[in-house]
Amino acid sequence: MRAELGIDAELRTSLILDQAAAEQARFPGSPTVRVDGRDVEPGSEPATEYVLGCRLYRLEYRLAGQPEERWIREALLEAAGHS
Repeated sequence: MRAELGIDAELRTSLILDQAAAEQARFPGSPTVRVDGRDVEPGSEPATEYVLGCRLYRLEYRLAGQPEERWIREALLEAAGHS
């Protein structure tokens, strides 16, 4: 997606192995996608609980196990100053 948008961005993944690592990374569950340290889910509040477990995303009419692609696209464009 980065290449498609013409954005030169570093991609990093983190392996969260235990509860201590989840708390240190302020990890609200897997998968979590952040751009410039901000969660891609629009309107998401900063997590108050950090867990070593699965995360659900609230879509318009359902829950999903991954964020919407357009959220990631919009976050990348905003971070690159293309909004």
